[in-house]
Amino acid sequence: MTCIVAVGLADVAVPAAVQGAATVTSRAHATPSFNSTVWAIAARGDTVYVGGSFTAVTSRGRTFPRKRLAAFSARTGALLRWSPAANGTVRALAVAGTSIYAAGDFDTVSGLRRDSVARIDTSSGRVAPFAHRLTGEAATLAIGNGRVYVGGRFSSVDGVSRRNVAAFSHRGGSLDRSWRPATDARVRSLAVTRSRVYLGGEFHRVNGARGAGRIAAVTPTGGALVRSFRPNAPAMVMDVAVDSRGVYTGTGGPGGRVVAYSPAGRVRWTHLFDGDVHTIAVLGGIVYAGGHFDRACRSTSTIKQLGCPAGYASRIKLAGLDGRGRLSGWNPRANGAVGVQVLAVHPGQRRISAGGAFTRIGGASRERFALFG
Repeated sequence: MTCIVAVGLADVAVPAAVQGAATVTSRAHATPSFNSTVWAIAARGDTVYVGGSFTAVTSRGRTFPRKRLAAFSARTGALLRWSPAANGTVRALAVAGTSIYAAGDFDTVSGLRRDSVARIDTSSGRVAPFAHRLTGEAATLAIGNGRVYVGGRFSSVDGVSRRNVAAFSHRGGSLDRSWRPATDARVRSLAVTRSRVYLGGEFHRVNGARGAGRIAAVTPTGGALVRSFRPNAPAMVMDVAVDSRGVYTGTGGPGGRVVAYSPAGRVRWTHLFDGDVHTIAVLGGIVYAGGHFDRACRSTSTIKQLGCPAGYASRIKLAGLDGRGRLSGWNPRANGAVGVQVLAVHPGQRRISAGGAFTRIGGASRERFALFG
């Protein structure tokens, strides 16, 4: 259900759609289809890895069993034989070298005990000896600085106190005992640079400090709060992305927003939608947004009821914004009430993938996965 309530931001004009930005194509390529929601996507070269709640994948007219993990060729669209099996929903994927990490609601992968987090070989699908015990659930992953960062809602890892975030050595797989930031509520998204790890979610305190409202940055080795970055997001942060210009968040209600921040935490621009922005991705200076919205509002005016009081442009579940927050012409149009749950950039390629609960893109059948570019 789309829900918009009053917000306290001053009226800010948002320009109409611009045509000069170089977006990926709005036409989705032919790819495999999935029988339930796609929650996670990661790309390595020509291979696209997909995670979710699905149990079957249809490719070129044939249906194959795939228990919540699958892979296919972005070039040909052919499903690959890679088929590790998770016994619960996979909510996040991250790839580094010959390993892909999965996080989610599972406790076994290919019959081996793996509590919410697993490491899998990108070629063979073999489950690696990377096994940890989480008290709670893991829901997001990021890789950088020689570490695998995990976020979610949990209280300990391997019996060691960890409040909603933890890090592991990518090389050895052990828990990083020196990196121990703590939040007071769920972490929904992570983004990593050389000098910072950005956290997004439902929290209001990080390391006990107030004022870290739903978005914060900590150091990548130790987890100290970066006090120069304290923007205090207007609503629950559902996704975080970074590029050389700064930090971007997709938020839930009120209204659903994409907010761009400078590295110092100053708001650069905001774009309002009529529903939650579940996911964002940045490619070539364009910020792509996915969610369960149907309209991109013309302003960030205070909203007291459903709708965009200053007018809107139709953007059904997917939209693109340029470096100034202006709406681009990218308009693929996904169907369904829930819409898009995940967007992923294909490194080194001008491609964006989308996953979710949709079954059509631009009127064409694209069941729960779409590839643009």
